[in-house]
Amino acid sequence: MAEKQPNEKLTAWFTRSGWSKGEFARQVNRQARQMGAHHVSTDTSRVRRWLDGEQPREPIPKIMSDLFSERFGSVVSEEDLGLRVAVPVSTVAANGVDLPWSGPQTVQLISEYSRSDLMLNRRGFLGTSLALTAGAALIEPMQRWLTPGPSGAPVGILAVANGGEPYTGRLSEPELQLLEQTTVMFRQWDAQNGGGLRRKAVVGQLHEVTDLLQETYPPQVTQRLFRLTAELAHLAGWMSYDVGMHPSAQKYYVLALHAAKEAGDRPFGALILTDMARQMIHLNRGEDALELIHLAQYGSRDTAPPRQQALLYAMEARAYSNTGEVNRCARAVRLAEDTFSDTGSVEQDPDWLRFFTKAELYAENAHSFRDLAYHSSRSPRYASLAAPHMETAVDLFRQDMENHTRSYAFNLVGMASVHLLQGEPEQAAVIAEEAVEIAGKVRSERLNTRVRKTTEAANRDYRSVPAVGRLAELVVEQIPEYEAV
Repeated sequence: MAEKQPNEKLTAWFTRSGWSKGEFARQVNRQARQMGAHHVSTDTSRVRRWLDGEQPREPIPKIMSDLFSERFGSVVSEEDLGLRVAVPVSTVAANGVDLPWSGPQTVQLISEYSRSDLMLNRRGFLGTSLALTAGAALIEPMQRWLTPGPSGAPVGILAVANGGEPYTGRLSEPELQLLEQTTVMFRQWDAQNGGGLRRKAVVGQLHEVTDLLQETYPPQVTQRLFRLTAELAHLAGWMSYDVGMHPSAQKYYVLALHAAKEAGDRPFGALILTDMARQMIHLNRGEDALELIHLAQYGSRDTAPPRQQALLYAMEARAYSNTGEVNRCARAVRLAEDTFSDTGSVEQDPDWLRFFTKAELYAENAHSFRDLAYHSSRSPRYASLAAPHMETAVDLFRQDMENHTRSYAFNLVGMASVHLLQGEPEQAAVIAEEAVEIAGKVRSERLNTRVRKTTEAANRDYRSVPAVGRLAELVVEQIPEYEAV
């Protein structure tokens, strides 16, 4: 990989401006607040990195252009500042995450990818042809979610506008409602049984819906079909992530984001970006996770309901904890809690958002504090902050364990890890044993991995404790390897 080069153009304009790095950072933050980009929080070290060649995330390039233009009384474009311009769609390769933002191509790509998944259905089958994308190669294409695509309209509308045969589709309203209800049912199955059990069924349903989108419908029907496509592709991505198929998961997430854009559904697009960030946190790429979360916050700032805003703050805290930024993590935790207090009845929110309950809020914040403990040399302070949050999450999930089996098990593992941080291996082993029993029944490689890692940590530090030895034996017996379906 080529070394990053200093941005000489930006440096020249910055020097001419007479601003200090601190003043420039304050100007960027002020301008960001005025345009509603409240997630932007720049400091002198970030300015220094920009001058050294780091490419700022959206909407900072535009903010810089506006600031310098105002300073010098003439237009200073992003290109004048040496900032990367978006890659034209015509030059974008369609084999990674940098895909054309157009309705017809989105339908074609989802159809082809889901068909390949169904035909070559075995765990990790795309591992040889796909690699996980990260860094600028991931973030920059996702930023184009915010800008108008080449079409600006869904496929069905395009076909009619271009002289195609109008309304060739014969999908009835009851059939469309049944498809939407089926997607809700798939989500329930995933929460109860893990991603491995019904992944193939979701991919099959997704492929069928893309077949429907080959026809033309009234605009409102086309929009609902694109929204349905986005929800199914997102669920296929989530289930792929749950069973450890990371490149496949990312591909489905990206395709889902494209479909959500065609549906004009900014809040659901923000949810997709949130789960992409969750995947990056899982893979210890906190900086990428932050970029994705901030993109989601900026893109849905006027449309996200309070429950989703709280979710975004909670995931922002998780990303900051992954990078060890204590103060920003704590601030995001507070904002998540404060915003969640403004939520109304869960029935007021769309089905895809109802999973984010008080239990999930406590769980996310508990994991944020737990991860800060890891980044602070196993600090007992952050472990003690994590403990009551984790206990509350476990208690709340236990009350509805039938519908949230996997989440309950995840937080049992989380509570076990907190006990290990507090030097309590016996309690950790007892709690982890219950998680092992559940993990042996649900189909979630993500849960299995968490159980194994926590057990390995216990065995490494407390090998002589009998309860830890029993736990290690139980993991070998109860958690088999399995093939994703």
